[in-house]
Order: sequence, then structure tokens, then C-alpha cells
Amino acid sequence: MPTLGGALAGGLLALAAREAVLASPAAVSWVREAVEPLLRAGREGYAPSTRERRRLAALAMAVAVAGGWLLAGTKVALPLAVAAPAAAGWAISSRRRRYRRAVERSLPEVATAVADSLSAGRSLRASLPAAAAYLDGPPAAELVRLGAELDLGAPTAAAIDAWRRRMRSERVDAFAAALLSQRLAGGDLAGLLRRFAGGAAERDRVAEDARSATAQARFTGLLVVAMPTGGALFAELLEPGFLGKLLGSTASAAMLAVAAALQLAGFLAIQRLSRVVE
Repeated sequence: MPTLGGALAGGLLALAAREAVLASPAAVSWVREAVEPLLRAGREGYAPSTRERRRLAALAMAVAVAGGWLLAGTKVALPLAVAAPAAAGWAISSRRRRYRRAVERSLPEVATAVADSLSAGRSLRASLPAAAAYLDGPPAAELVRLGAELDLGAPTAAAIDAWRRRMRSERVDAFAAALLSQRLAGGDLAGLLRRFAGGAAERDRVAEDARSATAQARFTGLLVVAMPTGGALFAELLEPGFLGKLLGSTASAAMLAVAAALQLAGFLAIQRLSRVVE
């Protein structure tokens, strides 16, 4: 009953906090502005400014403090508050990495669309924004941005080079080199782009096969790493206060800290060894 009562109280408090936020337009606007850079990072590869990062970190810290205090009091709330800004920065970086990978995986489609536009008689300067109509998601956003720079008068080579530097990807570098090769050596750019699309697609298939072949080994390794944590939680369910007794002893707390560090090192090692280089 005490546990159920605490859970009900926490749920009612969360509902009350939600209603209080919705009742204040200024608070809703502030939260929306704080979250918007994170959404844009995944939608268009946006790099938030220092002020936007600080605002998102403040929001993450407030959520961490409130959640930690509701779950286990100040002992959990304070460490979560310290880790919240780093977690917010990691979330932005992670979404930007996923955005870049989405662009990289779509390079065969981008190359094919640009090649088709070139074959229809358009120039490279006109083909780049025109290809966005046949794509969606991150690659379409990048080509639309590239087309906007060209419409503003940027030279074709400068716009492509700015895109390459913005993406910071070896695969985008290779695609940019293919696009600019005709300006240096001439030749059939549409045919070159189609060959590039075929090679990039084959590379993606090989990488996917490698990930499929190592999926079971990676899952087994991560399961072994997670087993001690699961065992500790299960022991706490069987005997409430078990973890508290362990943490109350200096020797056991030190051994748990060393074990956690070794578990983290094992997790990072498994992630590194099982990473497929594309």
C-alpha cells in the first residue's frame, strides 16, 4: 500500500506540473524554444548556438532534478542534475550523427537523381536543387539548402565545398569530388554519378551484411554486461533494502564502484570491437 500510494502521488504531481506548465503560455513558449534546437538537430542537422545549448541543459537539469527527487530523493536528484547538461549535449550530438548517417545512406539516391536531371539537359547548378523533389528527409533538406545558397548567387564549387565542410563526412567528400570532377577534367558526369551510386549502394549492402553477421555476438556481449545490474535489481525486489545495505558499507561501495567501472569499460570495448566501419 505505501508503494502504491507513493506511485499515485507521483503520478498526480506529474499531472499537476503538466497542467501548471500548460496554463502558463510563457513557460510553454520557453520549453518549446528549449527543445526546438534538439528537434532541428535531427531534422536538418542544425548546430545549436551556445545560448540554445545552455537553455536545453537548464531544461534537462530541471527535469532530472524533479524526476530524481520523485524517485529516490535528493541522493539521486543531485547526481542526475550534474549529469543532465552532459546528457543534453550527447543528445544533440547523437541526433546530428544520425542525420549525417541518413545523408550518407541516401547518397546513391542523391547521385541517381542528379544524374537523371543531368541526362534531361539541366546543368549541374540546376540539377542539384531539382533532385530534391525526388527525395525526402535529410538528403532533401541538404539539397534544398544547397539550392538556396546557389539561388543567392554562391558559385557552384563554393556551395558544394561548403556542404562538404558542413557534413564532415568522407562519403560526402567523395560525392563532392565526383560532382566537381567535370569542371576539372570534363567527361560524362551523369555516367560517373551512376557508377558512384552503384558503388555506394554495394558498400551499404556489405556493411549491412557485416552488421547482420555480428548481431548475435553483439547482443550476447551486451547481455553479459547487463546481467550484474539486472541481478542487483532482482535482489532488491526480493529483499527491499539490499542495495542500501551494500552502499552503506565503505568496502562494498568501493567494490561496486570498481565493478561498475569495469562493466562500463567492457561495454565500451564491445561497442568498439563490434562497430562496422562504413
